[in-house]
Amino acid sequence: MEEQQNENQLNIELSEEIAEGIFSNLAIITHSNTEFVLDFIRVMPGVPKAKVKSRIILTPEHAKRLLHAIQDNIEKYEVANGRIKTQEEPPGFPMNFGGPTAQA
Repeated sequence: MEEQQNENQLNIELSEEIAEGIFSNLAIITHSNTEFVLDFIRVMPGVPKAKVKSRIILTPEHAKRLLHAIQDNIEKYEVANGRIKTQEEPPGFPMNFGGPTAQA
């Protein structure tokens, strides 16, 4: 029985470089019929140009699983810490940076 449990476990390795993470204050999501592309960007005040710091490409099924996982974690966070407040107005900078139009 123990061997079956070990076969179903996934050993995930996290390097020190990746563990540091990358700060992002803008995410742009685009999609095709076969994939969702999440671009994470760091926008600096007063700088008219920003680079994509990380890009994640997902299948539609995995994108939906990610959506549900994030929703679940936000609900747990808000139970413990209170409601997360969001701004109703869009940010004061262009959202496309000359790239494809976001569909998020």
